[in-house]
Amino acid sequence: MNPGDRVRVDRAERTYEGVLLPSSTDDHLVVKLEGGYNVGVDRENADVEVLAEDVYEIDGTDSVGDSDEASEIAFDDDLPTISLISTGGTIASTVDYRTGAVTAQFDAEDVLRAVPDLAGRANYRGRVVANILSENMEPPIWQDLAEAVHEEIEAGADGVVVMHGTDTMQYSASVLSFALETPVPIVFTGSQRSADRPSSDNVMNAVCAVEAAKSDCAEVLVCMHASESDDVCALHRGTRVRKNHTSRRDAFETVGAEPLGEIDYDALAEDGTESIEFHREHRERGEADLAIDADLESDVELLKFTPGMDPAFLDVVEGSAGLVLEGTGLGHVHTDLIPRIEDLIEGGTTVVMTSQCLEGRVCDRVYDTGRDLLDAGVIEAGDTLPGTAKVKLMWALANADDVEEAMGTSLVGEIQERSVPWE
Repeated sequence: MNPGDRVRVDRAERTYEGVLLPSSTDDHLVVKLEGGYNVGVDRENADVEVLAEDVYEIDGTDSVGDSDEASEIAFDDDLPTISLISTGGTIASTVDYRTGAVTAQFDAEDVLRAVPDLAGRANYRGRVVANILSENMEPPIWQDLAEAVHEEIEAGADGVVVMHGTDTMQYSASVLSFALETPVPIVFTGSQRSADRPSSDNVMNAVCAVEAAKSDCAEVLVCMHASESDDVCALHRGTRVRKNHTSRRDAFETVGAEPLGEIDYDALAEDGTESIEFHREHRERGEADLAIDADLESDVELLKFTPGMDPAFLDVVEGSAGLVLEGTGLGHVHTDLIPRIEDLIEGGTTVVMTSQCLEGRVCDRVYDTGRDLLDAGVIEAGDTLPGTAKVKLMWALANADDVEEAMGTSLVGEIQERSVPWE
């Protein structure tokens, strides 16, 4: 009897049937019931029958390299190969029954056990890059993730799914967008609610992410619920997506445009057919050769200007390699800050201006304040999202020959050609 087996447990005149999950103690069994809830059963005087052994045949062999945290699932020659890369987060979380808290402790193998609907859709390789909640994400882990994705594609993966916490998913998706030229889809997904909850979005998001990884869109995508219902997943471009709600299942939105595409989950659930529709132009599978430029300048800060901010607050970034400002409106700050910003630039700090508005682009040529900022040497970032701009500046400082030109040019769809209202 092992985690992943389907079992029937009889104890104290009660019967529980479901999938056996890992337990934090040897004294209890944890069973995921059909309705989605988990139940803990005291092993003492429990009669356990194994109804079906783990169907995934996890063999523990390495997928690429010498990592002892890589695993492989039995292959079907007729199916594409999708690499599942785990970084932690709610989609890879379970309840710690010692504390009652949700913790990131599942690896890619456990996700396959927890989402039986993935079976038969692809061949899977599993790999763990990190096992963290996404608020603990750091630039070195971003670089490890980019290297791991590059290795998986180089080893023959037809697509990659990155399981990631939702809080900082948009940053990681942006990093990989700049760091990798990819001939196959790279799809980030996660869940707002853990697998232990009946309202969890992990199954639908994971299934749709795998389908997106099989598609012809060779870009970095974020695949999450498009509505509060279990009907459609949206496919967002990795550099234009933002988490706009703390807890709703449809928390992610493409800013300034409709999502790049969507997946009709109802159609997938009904007959198993692929139901993906792309609304806008995208890079197609095989169009680019695989390449990686994962160097990052980590000494870059993102600062939001607010009324009444003391110019001395900028002292904290003195000597930094880069600073992204979230200005008001078209890209403004109080005029008292401009001399301090000019000092930073003269001291070697690259300063980039974005807007804290959700729609529209920076234009510092309209008002005197903006013109003074341009004269001080501030670089405009168009309608690049502030978080994306920070990641892009980290990448540009480490890789671009002309940082100012790079920040003003749309490299991977981060700057839209036009800013128009969209509903």
